[in-house]
Amino acid sequence: MSKANVPVLKTPVPKRRGGRKIKIILMLLFISLLCVLFFRSSLSKISVITFEGNEYIMNEELLLASGIEVGSPFFAVSSEQVARRLEEIPAVQQATVNKSFPGNVKVLIEEYPIAAYKLTADGALQGLLANGTRIELNGSMPVDKPLLTGWEADEETLAKLCLTLSQISDELTADISEIVPSPTLSYPDRIKMYTRSRFEIISAVSLLAKKAGYMNEILQAQDPGRLTMLDADSYVPYESLENGNDGENDTTHE
Repeated sequence: MSKANVPVLKTPVPKRRGGRKIKIILMLLFISLLCVLFFRSSLSKISVITFEGNEYIMNEELLLASGIEVGSPFFAVSSEQVARRLEEIPAVQQATVNKSFPGNVKVLIEEYPIAAYKLTADGALQGLLANGTRIELNGSMPVDKPLLTGWEADEETLAKLCLTLSQISDELTADISEIVPSPTLSYPDRIKMYTRSRFEIISAVSLLAKKAGYMNEILQAQDPGRLTMLDADSYVPYESLENGNDGENDTTHE
């Protein structure tokens, strides 16, 4: 018998992978080149910075405090960090920074509200914000907030008063025309308030928030007179005061 011819199997030749590696390297180099070109272009820079909501603080002051400027790297700017820097400005209550590509940075500023006004020694008008910060104002004084006089020494009590005034109703603060300090041993933070409705009110900074609602009710319901609102409350119309009854007890008597 003759033997059948068995075909010889060829040993597989390993494929070269050098071409694939070169393609990957070239692709990475191309991507790196694009990144370099992008970060050197104007597209990667801040092109516009806008501030909204600020009434008392100039844009130039906000821009300086923000630590950024047109031309700064867009992607290197942290919105949270910029907001924290702006909130270090005494008049800024809250800052919100929004970034939108390409190159736009929009900053929303919320300032502390004005709680009262004050005239300086040279007659300039200052606004006192809710946290006690003083800002310079131009023009005539609005009539929607009280004028504070005689507060040169006690800055701590003044700051507490501004905070309290910002928390009570606009209806009441709009009626109060002037507030002066009137401390006693019993009430170091005692104050006198004069209203546009012709009331004289004696109270204390520490009690004002608690008494504000009841105080406003009396101003609306009673004839003008002297209203004392301390630990004990009293009301005396001006007619009785003219007859010799001043309505002040020993703890509040000047």
